[in-house]
Amino acid sequence: MNSTTETILRTENLQKYFPIRKGFNPISRREQRFVRAVDGVSISVQKGSTAAIVGESGCGKTTLARTIALMTQPTAGKLFFESKEITEGKIDRNQIYRNMQMVYQDPESSLDPRMKIGRSIGEPLRGLMRWENRVVEDAVSRSLHLVGLPPEFAERVPRQLSGGQKQRVAIARAIAIQPSLIILDEPTSALDASVQAQILKLLLDLQKEFNLTYLLITHNIAVAKYMADFVAVMYAGNVVEYGPCRTVISKPRHPYTIALISSAPVPDPTARNLLQTEIKGEVPSAISPPSGCKFHPRCPFAEQVCTSMNPALEEISPGHYVACHFANKTA
Repeated sequence: MNSTTETILRTENLQKYFPIRKGFNPISRREQRFVRAVDGVSISVQKGSTAAIVGESGCGKTTLARTIALMTQPTAGKLFFESKEITEGKIDRNQIYRNMQMVYQDPESSLDPRMKIGRSIGEPLRGLMRWENRVVEDAVSRSLHLVGLPPEFAERVPRQLSGGQKQRVAIARAIAIQPSLIILDEPTSALDASVQAQILKLLLDLQKEFNLTYLLITHNIAVAKYMADFVAVMYAGNVVEYGPCRTVISKPRHPYTIALISSAPVPDPTARNLLQTEIKGEVPSAISPPSGCKFHPRCPFAEQVCTSMNPALEEISPGHYVACHFANKTA
């Protein structure tokens, strides 16, 4: 990543473990066990850009987003937002959330079904910004206009809106306080295909107009390719590859990234998959992950060293990092 560009978000070896409740078994009661949802993630997000976190379900990408948003407390590691560490000491959450907002995967569950749309959008303006009602009403109307909804929608309730309209309301609520960072947690996966493109275009238009920074969580490689400047690929709680989006998608070097991209449908029946070797097996347990590289039980390139030593992220080209002992074999 360009060192001259301002870094708005940075994590250092960020971890989030969830303790498992002890059962009646005397052996299990003596042993403290954890679900290692996020297991040492270091990423940085540049101001005005979009960084995508991609991976299959259960890889830890949503937990990473929730940890960054301080919706759950990190187990270990450091988190920096706008050059300030926000994982230690007394944290002014109101100040953080004035500059960091989140758009959730399901707009149906993120909106109060009994609350009018105008009040939903105005809640953060009153609670975080302490704005007066007149100013809030003007901001609500402007936010609705920016997401392509007429001002009269402020008087409606969620059940009167379609799925796409609800997500537009969620986006309007996120941009109303003019944050510097918006976390997008699968913002289109709950929508029809025809609506997804409209929402993605809207997000790009808003980013250009207000110089917004996005952290995009997605399992869809096509969405990452369309939206992102940088991409980090997660597997079993770890980042296994990251770099400029075009480089990672066009020249993937980690075997898991290659498998992930090759599994994405391509509207060309003559196109060949990047990976000709089938990826077998299941995603490893987050409670008892395999030793060494977590991908080695499924990797077609794995050798003995992969079972004992977890590879570190190493730069193989400018800004392109891969955690693999044999990245040279996949070139």
